[in-house]
Amino acid sequence: MPRSMSPPLPTRRAVIQVTDAIVLDEAEIEERFIRASGPGGQNVNKVATAVELRFDVGASSLPAAVKERLTTLAGSRMTTEGVLIIDSREHRTQIENREAARARLVALVQRAAAPKKTRRPSKPPAAARERRLASKKRRSAIKRSRSGTDSD
Repeated sequence: MPRSMSPPLPTRRAVIQVTDAIVLDEAEIEERFIRASGPGGQNVNKVATAVELRFDVGASSLPAAVKERLTTLAGSRMTTEGVLIIDSREHRTQIENREAARARLVALVQRAAAPKKTRRPSKPPAAARERRLASKKRRSAIKRSRSGTDSD
């Protein structure tokens, strides 16, 4: 009896939800597992548990303003090619380090997505101006008294 071929299921691409408006495609993230340094005995020498997450900011689907702020926020974690590198080695397993690196990426993108508050210039109160001028007069009087001559 011939088997009926069912149509192939549509492939769902894995995405990471950053905010309501921003979604990262997992294809934009490259992960490399490396050996972690530090204590841990033979496990450290045998198993590659640390993760190096690479995210190409320039080629990503992020809005231009978010890309610009992300580049500024990333600082030394950004390469000259515009790739953000997040290194996670605080846990003993690959899965935990992978989740920690992704969580740090999401937190960084969320900070970049939040618009910077504009500073509204404020006027100092009259009492503060008076205090400042009074202290300047006191300093002036002290300095005048130190000189040998009286300028009054």
